[in-house]
Amino acid sequence: MRKHSIGWKTACTLVLSNMIGTGVFTSLGYQLNDVQHLGSIVLLWVLGGILALIGAFTVAELGTHYQQTGGDYVFIREGFHPFLGYLSAWTSMIVGFSAPVAIAALAMEAYLAPFHLPHLRVYSVLIIMAISLFHSFSLRQSSIFQILTTLLKIAFIGLLIAVGILLPPAPNNALNTEPSMWQEVGQTGFAVSLLYVTYAYTGWNAAAYIVEEIETPQRNLPKALIVGTVLVTVIYVVLQWVFLKFASYDALKGQADVALIALEQALGKQWSKWVSAGIAFQLIATMSSYIWIGPRIIHAMAQHVHLWRFLRPTNAQAIPIRAIWLQCAIILGLMLSGSLQEILLYTSFLLQLMGTLAVASIFKTKDHASAFQSPLKPYIQYAYIGFSVAVLCFIVWDKPYESLIGMGILALGALTWKL
Repeated sequence: MRKHSIGWKTACTLVLSNMIGTGVFTSLGYQLNDVQHLGSIVLLWVLGGILALIGAFTVAELGTHYQQTGGDYVFIREGFHPFLGYLSAWTSMIVGFSAPVAIAALAMEAYLAPFHLPHLRVYSVLIIMAISLFHSFSLRQSSIFQILTTLLKIAFIGLLIAVGILLPPAPNNALNTEPSMWQEVGQTGFAVSLLYVTYAYTGWNAAAYIVEEIETPQRNLPKALIVGTVLVTVIYVVLQWVFLKFASYDALKGQADVALIALEQALGKQWSKWVSAGIAFQLIATMSSYIWIGPRIIHAMAQHVHLWRFLRPTNAQAIPIRAIWLQCAIILGLMLSGSLQEILLYTSFLLQLMGTLAVASIFKTKDHASAFQSPLKPYIQYAYIGFSVAVLCFIVWDKPYESLIGMGILALGALTWKL
């Protein structure tokens, strides 16, 4: 029997950690290829936050309605069909929660490269195994670890924001306010830039995956999802302003390491490697949140699918240990394969599709008096689905080969449905 449950603040740390990864430190450079006006860039990140908030409202209603751990798997299974729910869980198991951890570990290696540490890959493997071990004992231990690592993440980001506020702007910085921003908003490049932003906002539904572990979920789940999403939106907008304040447009355009470039200009080269280290270590909270959540989806799916029945047992604290270590093995396998970027590209269509199905399942779910009621329903859900369908069409048009391979991965999952 579970001995512990978490409050909304701990659940909120999952949302914060899941959302704030590498995207916010890298996306701006690619956006500047098409969008340069400060107002346009702020609008991009505000729109991304609004879309994430719509998703948070929807998932808060679905989560408090079903009150079952598993998130999208439960929503799609109950709203549409168990087969579609299984495909959602299969996608989450193989890519959705495993690949982001592996990519975060590889990003950590890249950010720690200036220190010339030997055997970085060994360290990153050990870190993933250590985090998996931390989450293998009790919910209380998972909570403490997640809170501490998230506090370190927020402290680092707070330090970056403080630097941005206190230090004077660099000459010829990229805080461009001319000409009118509306000339950019109507261009195709603005829509492409919004895709980068939505990727950075991925994770707004994190707390819904562990709803059974949250105390009084009717009150605490919506609070965690909504507060976490709003906080991340504010952080993202302010960080973009900081990066633009300390570097020129030419220095940032097309670059992945915009945070390092901007803060090196502000603090000097002697501090750049420490900023790099800060970005690296704040990723531990991100990896931890995925390692906590992912196995819950696997475990929920194992309750209904015969093939995965060996994952059903838990420890005395109701922790799905077997699912945790299966996910750990998948993470390490992906990490050592060297094909992570390709895997994410192949499955970007699937991840977007399953997220859209999860939001759409609200139309197949009867209202429940005790559930959180999404404001402006169903209009905001229509807006979200319309945007997601546009993204899906863009992915198919822009990456038809990769989309087909992604569908092949989904077909492989379909073959295991009745095994």
